[in-house]
Amino acid sequence: MDFMKTVLGMEMGSTRIKAVLIDENHTPIAQGDYEWENQLIDGIWTYSMEQVYEGVHACYKALKADVSKKYGVTLTEIGAMGVSAMMHGYLVFDKDWKQLVPFRTWRNTITGEAAEKLSRMLDFNMPQRWSAAHLYQAILNKEPHVKDIAHLTTLAGYISFLLTGENAVGMGEASGMFPIDSRTLEFDAERVKIFDEAAGVELVTLLPRILLAGQCAGRLTPEGARFLDPEGDLKSGVPVAPCEGDAGTGMVATNSVRVKTGNFSAGTSAFAMIVTDKKLKAHKGIDMIATPAGLPVAMVHCNTCTSEINAWARMFKRFADGMGVKVDMGDVYTFLFKESEAGDKDAGGTVLYNYLAGEDVVDLNEGRPMLVRKPEASFTLANFMKAQLLSAIAVVKIGMDTLIDGEKLEIERLTGHGGYFKTPEVGQRILSAAVNAPVTVMETAGEGGPYGMALLAAYMLNKREGEKLEDYLDSKVFASAKSVTIMADQADVDGFRSYMELYKRTLPAEAKAVEVM
Repeated sequence: MDFMKTVLGMEMGSTRIKAVLIDENHTPIAQGDYEWENQLIDGIWTYSMEQVYEGVHACYKALKADVSKKYGVTLTEIGAMGVSAMMHGYLVFDKDWKQLVPFRTWRNTITGEAAEKLSRMLDFNMPQRWSAAHLYQAILNKEPHVKDIAHLTTLAGYISFLLTGENAVGMGEASGMFPIDSRTLEFDAERVKIFDEAAGVELVTLLPRILLAGQCAGRLTPEGARFLDPEGDLKSGVPVAPCEGDAGTGMVATNSVRVKTGNFSAGTSAFAMIVTDKKLKAHKGIDMIATPAGLPVAMVHCNTCTSEINAWARMFKRFADGMGVKVDMGDVYTFLFKESEAGDKDAGGTVLYNYLAGEDVVDLNEGRPMLVRKPEASFTLANFMKAQLLSAIAVVKIGMDTLIDGEKLEIERLTGHGGYFKTPEVGQRILSAAVNAPVTVMETAGEGGPYGMALLAAYMLNKREGEKLEDYLDSKVFASAKSVTIMADQADVDGFRSYMELYKRTLPAEAKAVEVM
């Protein structure tokens, strides 16, 4: 194995940091991971930097061990690399890169005032989780650290800086910080001016510079190599691709960077993204971001997707263990997902809200997981799980209806990826029912992010002069990719529609639960 032809992708996701090493044929050959979880401290969802450093070290160490086990060598050199992380959020530093306040993640819904004011001022839907909303809210709150801010970046941007010494992010990542001008491929100058006048800052002096897919974000410095591999085996000088958020890597991993293609990422959070060539109106709950190459993307995002499913699965496993039946966690998920297929198409009168946090799309700043059912409901395990799976993507469906029915956005191909799709066909069929369109799932559906980042680094390393990202992916990566496409039948479509009618009617009860609990 010529490791100078390999490429490393690492992604810091919400519940796991994972690294994937791919060969010159874009095939994964080794991996490592590290499980972690955000913490709610003083009302802020966060990860400490100590957690971040520990997780990066442990993940890379696991990757090295996998290489050693499979190939009998110590990994010392690679051809290229890139890092990714959950998008958005608020990481601010002073001029010496000293962190000023704990990391505020995408999951926080504490910037409602700022998001509302910015949305009006900019004539652009500004979600609460975007970096600019966090900054403006800190300014409105008169937080003392604001006067010392010299750098505003994301988690991926900060890790990329530690690796290269360069303060830059990829286009997709940048588009989740502040609006992008799709003509200049820079932060929107007119909107920056409006922001500056309202906030009393010079925003562009705080933000990282933007790089497009295929450009180089710098090279791994000796300090960066030691940060990634404290054991000191990895050599410096590795070219590093522009860092991306999980939205950008999800687009790449599902080959959804061409106009009229889309992907649906369903894990801890859920988001649907459709690449478009038309100008859309500003809609609450619809984000306008960009592909890593700069094409406009309409995104519907919800903060919680599979977390409530995970919580119930852990409880069912504990019950089984307590009864003396030892089962694998993966088998628990498979059974529960397949059991849902025996349920009624509309979950039989059971409605579930999986909101661990607020959801912009339904105007809630906080969430309370809640199960409601009619007295006469057919309350079976199958219907309980059907309600779980329907509710996991219900908020995204509300936003998708705006794009498909309201904006008449065309989708030629929608690809699903993330843990929701690991059990074959079950989640895929439900998503197809939600959008009333065929849904494709590839073999890599469960692990899109780090693989997508590795592909971006491979594109930077191997592309021909003038070769577009979408052409590289079509011809070099996905030409022979194995996939399954499913179209839900009309009964499934009607069942989801019926479930959503009850779901929307019952939403005031969820709002009341937030108020009283």
